[in-house]
Amino acid sequence: MTVYAIAQLTIHDREGYKRYEAGFMEVFEKFDGTMLSVDEEPMVLEGEFTATRSVLIEFPSKKQALAWMTSPDYQAIAKHRLAASTANSILVKAITADMLENLGS
Repeated sequence: MTVYAIAQLTIHDREGYKRYEAGFMEVFEKFDGTMLSVDEEPMVLEGEFTATRSVLIEFPSKKQALAWMTSPDYQAIAKHRLAASTANSILVKAITADMLENLGS
């Protein structure tokens, strides 16, 4: 089942974050993920958005998403992101036809 990683990041050290970005795509591409959005100026529709960046990533499965996130290659670059930013992130399942049918119930 398709899953989406959604992250809100507050970058406080741009130079440090650039070290993370420099290695990101090379690692990311190994896990069949798709970058759907990276936005530093999202339109706030409700509530408050205080982060400096939002990210939306798609993976074919939870297994692949977790394999990416826990891989030694990703962990090697993630240390730069962790030092240069704070984040809130979640992994959510794509909606299925069955789920849509049950929304009206």
